[in-house]
Amino acid sequence: MSAPAPTTTRLDALLITGALLGANAASYVLTIAAARILAPAVFGELSALLALVVIGVVPAMSLQTVAALRVTSLGPRPLFGLGLAVSAGMTVLTLAAVPLLARLLHLDGPWPVVWLALSLAPLTVLGVLHGLLQGTHRFGSLALLVSLEGLGKVGGGVLGLWISPTSASVLAGTAAGSFLVVLTGWRLCGRPRPARPAGGPDVLHASQAMLALVLLVNLDLVLARHQLADQAGGYAVGAVVTKIAYWLPQAIGVLVLPRMAVADDRRRMLPRALAVCAGLDAFVVAGCALFGPLGVALVGGANYEGDSIPLWQFALVGSCLALVQLLLFSRIASGDRRSTLAVWIAVAAEVALITLWLNDSVGQVVTGALLATAGLVVAGTVIEARGKVRA
Repeated sequence: MSAPAPTTTRLDALLITGALLGANAASYVLTIAAARILAPAVFGELSALLALVVIGVVPAMSLQTVAALRVTSLGPRPLFGLGLAVSAGMTVLTLAAVPLLARLLHLDGPWPVVWLALSLAPLTVLGVLHGLLQGTHRFGSLALLVSLEGLGKVGGGVLGLWISPTSASVLAGTAAGSFLVVLTGWRLCGRPRPARPAGGPDVLHASQAMLALVLLVNLDLVLARHQLADQAGGYAVGAVVTKIAYWLPQAIGVLVLPRMAVADDRRRMLPRALAVCAGLDAFVVAGCALFGPLGVALVGGANYEGDSIPLWQFALVGSCLALVQLLLFSRIASGDRRSTLAVWIAVAAEVALITLWLNDSVGQVVTGALLATAGLVVAGTVIEARGKVRA
């Protein structure tokens, strides 16, 4: 497989980066609008439901990864069939859990969870459509679909919020907007007809890996809330920087993942991708080290001025997570299960470090997160090196 021209690669990277940043910014718009319009109790309810969406889209992330890696060998139709099957399974599973989730979240009725299930259905199908475009190197179309997804989900959610200030109305709007985006994505992918699903075991493996990664990305914030109480707000300010460092190099993974399907390309591309990812985040880490107090004021406002928040450590955690994701993609592409186990071990290590020892301050909790994620980078690098030797 010939390498794309550098100019084309740079343009693709810019398009993907812009689309991802726009989609994430749109999500914040919905959050801000909901916080201003909804009553505090209803906003808390919606926030809990949106947190379930983050977990619920793990199969979509796995479908995208598998489709990007396997579209040339399996073809789009079996993968699209697999996406529809997984989407139906997710919807049925969530609908079956409606009574449990409604009671767990103290909801007044079942409809918010019902609309949650109906919003996960198109989001899951979108995962495989993303992967089909990614795997065929149609990055311009992928950037368009990502942008439309952000507009569809947020536009539908805001419209639902305008019609009725309830969490059910917001999720109903999100579901409707996402269904419209699925139709557009299906057309962009050439209107594939579903065939007998293929690639199920790969999706199961990728789902385990992606679920562990999602937990690791969000775990420290939950642990900080539990351990620090009044200082949790300061930790949340730092966690914004973690997310920035994690998401900034996301376009690199999108561009190199399809090429990881070929062993020779994977061995050649991964070190370069890791170097570029680390280089980009080095600017974030250095900026936070030099201008930490200014960064705290910009992110958190006057309420957090003077607080001891080591932003550079938060940035380093995000950078480590970005490197972990690239290493994980490589091992998923090779079919190696050891990396998935390593991520779960890192999750357990972070829980133990923060729960048992590092829990007296913001600095201590982020140090626990940094030790777990940095250790995972080292473990992932060792696993990757041994995989090359065996290959």
